[in-house]
Amino acid sequence: MRWLLALFCLSFVAVSQASVAAAPDGKVIEKVLVLKSAHQLQLINDGKPFKTYRISLGKRPIGPKLMEGDKRTPEGLYWLDWRKTSDRFNLAMHISYPNISDSARARREGVEPGGMIMIHGTPDTEENPENLFHTLDWTDGCIAMRNMDMREVWGLVPDGTMIEIRP
Repeated sequence: MRWLLALFCLSFVAVSQASVAAAPDGKVIEKVLVLKSAHQLQLINDGKPFKTYRISLGKRPIGPKLMEGDKRTPEGLYWLDWRKTSDRFNLAMHISYPNISDSARARREGVEPGGMIMIHGTPDTEENPENLFHTLDWTDGCIAMRNMDMREVWGLVPDGTMIEIRP
C-alpha cells in the first residue's frame, strides 16, 4: 500500500510540473480554482487569481458529489484531463472525477460515484438563449460558463492542469 501512495505522489509531482501554460501576456496558469459558494472559477498564476469567471453549478450546489445522479458538483483535487467540442454545450473540458477518495467512499457506501463531470459552455439556441442559464445552477453536476468565457479558458488552460474545487 505504501508503494502505491509513493507512486501516486510521484505521479502528482510529475504531472503538476507539466501542467503550466502561459497566457498571452506571459502569465503562467498553474491551476484552476473553483469556489462553489462564490460561483467563481479562477485561473491561478503565481499563487494568485489571474482571471475570475462567474460559473453555474449542479442543481444541488451545496455539498460534495456523493453518487451518480445527485445533481451535485464534486469537491476536491482533480485534473483537467481531456477536452472535446460539444453540439449541446459548445466546448467541454473533462474533470478527472471520481478521484481515489471519491471511488473508495462510493465503494464503502455501495453506490456508483458518477462521472463525466466537465467544465463546459452553455446552450445557446432560439428556444434556450445563453442568458437564461448564466445566473442559475442548472447542470447535473458540471461547471458551466458563458461560451465566451469558456473559449478563453479553453485557450489558456492545457490538458493535465490541476483543478481544485472548494465548497
